[in-house]
Amino acid sequence: MISLTHETNQIAIALLLTFFSFSVSMLITPIYTHFAYKYKWWKISRTHSTTGETLKVIAKLRIKRQVPLMAGLVGLVAISITTGLLNLDRQQTWLPLAGLLGGGIVGLLDDIINIKGGGGNVAGLRAPIKFGLITVVACIGAWFFYYKLGYSTILLPGLGHVELGIMLMPLFVLVLVSTSNAVNISDGIDGLAGGLLMSAFGAFGIIAALQGNFGIAGFCMTVFGTLLAYVWFNIPPARFFMGDVGSFAYGTALGVVAMLTDTLFLLPLIGLVFVAEAGSSALQILSKRIFKRRIFVAAPIHHHFEALGWPKTKVTMRFWIIGQVCAALGVTLAILGGYIS
Repeated sequence: MISLTHETNQIAIALLLTFFSFSVSMLITPIYTHFAYKYKWWKISRTHSTTGETLKVIAKLRIKRQVPLMAGLVGLVAISITTGLLNLDRQQTWLPLAGLLGGGIVGLLDDIINIKGGGGNVAGLRAPIKFGLITVVACIGAWFFYYKLGYSTILLPGLGHVELGIMLMPLFVLVLVSTSNAVNISDGIDGLAGGLLMSAFGAFGIIAALQGNFGIAGFCMTVFGTLLAYVWFNIPPARFFMGDVGSFAYGTALGVVAMLTDTLFLLPLIGLVFVAEAGSSALQILSKRIFKRRIFVAAPIHHHFEALGWPKTKVTMRFWIIGQVCAALGVTLAILGGYIS
């Protein structure tokens, strides 16, 4: 049994990792900002939707200033330094760090093409290519999860651990691909994705600590500290955007953490806003293709509320509050639902 003193020390270390990653991020950010503005890492906005329509509503909502992409690079560097120096553990932190970097590489390719490309309906990597690359990253992670870490069961509320064997691998892939894309879709307003990710990683950090998985808890709090620095600069008006390099990295890592803590069925609750964002986009596309009509004024859903006249800050703050409430509920259900042993 872990002593109270040991638990307290491990929690203190996790909090110190938060401070360390926050400090590293704050130091690195001016370097990134210098190069981002010097070399004009601006995003080339798409002019057409996935279904081929002109994005008239979205065009009206876009900011009228140039804001650089790829600020997620700061997070990747800060988290890699912090984890590599202070919290590297084969069983608990290798996989989430690898997921973060793998998703980040896919996002970085998309951002580079976006910056250098020609706009229109082909800004960034084409969707099938992006989907394929993130699936490759997820498959590599699934192989390590099953064959190297030895996971083969999943916890079903009320039923206990159910043996899935090798079928756990496709489930792992589905979780990572879904989560990375959901976070990517949510990165559309100043500070929105950053604040939501803070709530999600904070919740999983608490759950991991209560489980005694202090390496995972430390990783989550490392990400939390980095996101705290990002949100500092991303509060409207944003100085930069995390870009796909950030959203895919953080989304992939979030999926890995959910699998490692065996809290898969809490992930949709803790990340409920991400689910709503991705779901609204999927429903909009299906409705336009099948019924030739829109469900929302614009999608994803944060653009719908913008189009209704909500200021960006109002959308962001209310979505943050929803994310925080869901994170608190997720931790509560983890405690009451048998996820903490």
